[in-house]
Amino acid sequence: MNEHRKMAYTVDEVPKPFGKALFLGVQHVLTMFGATVSVPLLLGPIMGMSPEQIAVLISAVMLASGVATFLQVNFGTRLPIIQGVSFAFLGPFFGIIGAVGAMGPEVTMQHIAGAIMLGALVEMVVGFTGLIGKLQRFVSPVVIGPVIALIGLSLWYVGAPNAATNVLLATIVIALAFIFALILGPKQPFFSLFPVLLAVVIAWLVGYILTLGGVYAPGDPGYIDLSAVAAAPWFRWNIILPWGMPRFEFGFFLVILAGYLASMIESYGDYHAINEISEAGELTDKQVSRGIGFEGVGCFLTGIFGGFASTSYTENIGLVGITRVASRYVVNIGVVVLIVLGLFGKFGAAVSSIPTPIVGGLYCALFGLIASIGISHSAKADLSSMRNQMIIGFCLFMGISVPGIFNGTHLADPIQLQFEWAPWLSNIINIVGSTGMAVAAIFGLILDNVIPGTDEERGLKKRVEPDQPEPIKPFPEQ
Repeated sequence: MNEHRKMAYTVDEVPKPFGKALFLGVQHVLTMFGATVSVPLLLGPIMGMSPEQIAVLISAVMLASGVATFLQVNFGTRLPIIQGVSFAFLGPFFGIIGAVGAMGPEVTMQHIAGAIMLGALVEMVVGFTGLIGKLQRFVSPVVIGPVIALIGLSLWYVGAPNAATNVLLATIVIALAFIFALILGPKQPFFSLFPVLLAVVIAWLVGYILTLGGVYAPGDPGYIDLSAVAAAPWFRWNIILPWGMPRFEFGFFLVILAGYLASMIESYGDYHAINEISEAGELTDKQVSRGIGFEGVGCFLTGIFGGFASTSYTENIGLVGITRVASRYVVNIGVVVLIVLGLFGKFGAAVSSIPTPIVGGLYCALFGLIASIGISHSAKADLSSMRNQMIIGFCLFMGISVPGIFNGTHLADPIQLQFEWAPWLSNIINIVGSTGMAVAAIFGLILDNVIPGTDEERGLKKRVEPDQPEPIKPFPEQ
């Protein structure tokens, strides 16, 4: 093992003292917070929700994310992976809102909850029957590498565009993340453990000082508004079914299956990415199956808590890579923080004061790391092979290019397929086609398993059987 690849804390280690572990857990929450609240902030107004209802929706999402993460870390893959709201479900949610939105936000959320819960049952079956785990034998590093890379690259639109809304604050975050992680970190472990947290806090303080000084006025992307903290309630009582009993429609169930398909493909790549970063040994079929199964359980509970469907979070995989802290204990502390945020309104309001450009700068610093991890994973295959080069290059290019058909580019408007005889099929194709990871996975699976190649060339090796203990690589004392 190369010296620079050693982890500061492996999956089973506990950082001490507790204060250090607490800040590491809070760092995870800060990293995923922007993406988690962005979906409620986007869909709430479209559904016609009042500010009070949007606050409930955000709290519900945080609570559901905490519970789903607890299940994943302790019973699913048992890897340090955060669960949060998935963007793969935006298409189905927009479809449901368009169909029943006129009936009011409560009724709309009841239909969304029903669709989430039915789809979650399918995800549980796919996971707990071992179906998803058995597919691993057909998935080589030639396939997984591009999928992992696209997990980071496909999120380009939330990086620099958000950071550009306030270049000063975003630059502070990016510069400090690199300085703390790569320059000061090797000399002083404190900086290597908290590069993201320190960068965000310092950028927030700069933004708050400029806000108090009148440099940033209300409406400015860098403006920090703390009024929501005073207005938010201390404790939220309507935790279970805050929108009422779920409503189940078969059509909505078929539509949301496309979101679950894209989510499972993305999570499959995320499991490999976090396992690679954590240096946690060989990823077993059993781990993958448990992970997908418990993601389904988490999504089902999300419907009960009144939030949106969840999946594994790429942002936090990058955080593990940059801090070299893969401790499950740390993520479980993050779980407690997420649940507190979901139950106590003022805490969530305080964290939500982090402005968009700071979050955008954070994404710029982390998402590229995910792409490089994908490239590193591909290196397990023979990259001198023309076969592998063509397949990997094609999957990467198509994973970036094909979504342009469905999402639109500066050259063409979005194209959405509409099959009158099978609207559910058109929704699946539109959602999968607009998801770069899904496109790369489909092309990769077909090409890598059809075009002849030796196991050595494809980077395949004997996997740990599900009934064997999952090995952890030895880690020398720091």
